[in-house]
Amino acid sequence: MELLGKVAIVTGGASGIGRAIAAELARAGAHIVIADVTRAEETAAELTAALPDGTSSRVLGRHADVSSEHSVEEMMGEVRRHFGGVDILVNNAALFAETTGGPFETIPLDEWRRVFEVNVLGTYLCSRAVTGSMRERGGGAIVNLASGTVFKGVPWRLHYVTSKGAIVAFTRSLASELGPDNIRVNAIAPGFTMSDGVLANADEFTDSIRRSASSRSLARDEVPADLAGAARFLCGPGAGFVTGQTLVVDGGSAFH
Repeated sequence: MELLGKVAIVTGGASGIGRAIAAELARAGAHIVIADVTRAEETAAELTAALPDGTSSRVLGRHADVSSEHSVEEMMGEVRRHFGGVDILVNNAALFAETTGGPFETIPLDEWRRVFEVNVLGTYLCSRAVTGSMRERGGGAIVNLASGTVFKGVPWRLHYVTSKGAIVAFTRSLASELGPDNIRVNAIAPGFTMSDGVLANADEFTDSIRRSASSRSLARDEVPADLAGAARFLCGPGAGFVTGQTLVVDGGSAFH
């Protein structure tokens, strides 16, 4: 229970990787805020019901569009009212499974902009929103979800890969800036993960599903739960002297 009493916001926490991370942080003792555009309150109720008897963790669900400054600030206000502040932010919300695959010249310009609004601007807006509270509380931890595609040069979704490359750069620069405030900033780079979004668009990802396991040293599918332990580590005291780093969690496909 190394996160006992800490308050953690997980964006995109209603499904897939975000939900797995939120559940793991709750098991570590943290109070959880599920911030998502859909099913935030329902997911909070489901995670609450799954907590062990006697746990002190509370799970709050709040609608939040991370690409909207107003929505993010409104969500942060709710967090302050319910918990007094925040200690941990997991920037997980992103567009991937819904994006258009194919040659870079064919990517719709509106989609390119939307991917950056959610994946990059959203990470910035949420990080900006929590920093004041973390400073007041003497420090904190921000964990950003990048992608192993950045280190492998994966083609056909240039807007997504580029946005996740920006997250790696964002993580390094923000870690330098917030170090004096005792706020650690790290990233996790998943491999191709059998998330809810991927499973819902399986026809679009047939080749990736077929090839991904064989490309790894640990030759199996990656599932959302595989990311949860890494997030718990980076949010906790065991990573107290770790900042500015990107941890690739992909079963040994991209070596970084």
